[in-house]
Amino acid sequence: MDDKTLNRIAEALERMAPAPLPAPDFDAADAFVWHVDPDRLEPVPEVSRVGIELLIGVNRSRDTLLANTEQFARGLPANNALLWGARGMGKSSLVKAVHGELLNRGLSLKIVELQREDLPTVSRLLNHLRGRKERFVLFCDDLSFSHDDQHYKSLKAVLDGGIEGRPENVVFYATSNRRHLMPRDMIENERGSAINPSEAVEEKVSLSDRFGLWLGFHPCSQDEYLDMIRGYCDAYDLEIDDETLRAEAIEWQATRGSRSGRVAWQFFTDLAGRKGVSIT
Repeated sequence: MDDKTLNRIAEALERMAPAPLPAPDFDAADAFVWHVDPDRLEPVPEVSRVGIELLIGVNRSRDTLLANTEQFARGLPANNALLWGARGMGKSSLVKAVHGELLNRGLSLKIVELQREDLPTVSRLLNHLRGRKERFVLFCDDLSFSHDDQHYKSLKAVLDGGIEGRPENVVFYATSNRRHLMPRDMIENERGSAINPSEAVEEKVSLSDRFGLWLGFHPCSQDEYLDMIRGYCDAYDLEIDDETLRAEAIEWQATRGSRSGRVAWQFFTDLAGRKGVSIT
């Protein structure tokens, strides 16, 4: 075999197995997004979030998650957390707001966002984080699993860490509309088709049990909905009388057919635009 052929083979092998990427620069930002193909941690210079003081109606969950995250940032024991419940009630906003609040308090803490479909690569991500002096909140938004979805097995690497254990400097936060992460019919199907139905169901339900904190988010009342909007108005110095605000906000909610923190923010965005108030 001549040298030209050998060189072509070597080049093809390099394309199939590229050289390892350089170590991430964790001084570049306080927030990162994990990407694959190729693996990399992309820094996020400015996180899209609201101040923690603007999250109204979730006081207990806010205080619990803030205390748990502060313990972790200070190098103390802390739990993985599952934020579950109604759509649009501020689950992901709370995670980002807590991170921002602790940075404002002068604590050093990194947050890394991981997409659900990239869970099979989580062991490679943990290898980048393990042993670092920085402390990381690994965050997966809208986590759930459907029929024949095997990604849930990769999640155990984050929650338990396998034989190596979960890195001491990593805690995992996830949001989900489901308390048990999997649809009821999927669990029932496992019960009907498994050799040992109770063990098959237990394996899936026990995923949620691996989170030390379960924080529930429930639909808000009308008063809480109006309080959220009034809080936004006060924070951005938007002047509007209570009677007008109430009438317009309730009409907006009726057209949407739902009431939540997300709907409150969407109404406020429309109101601020009509009033000529910037919210950037």
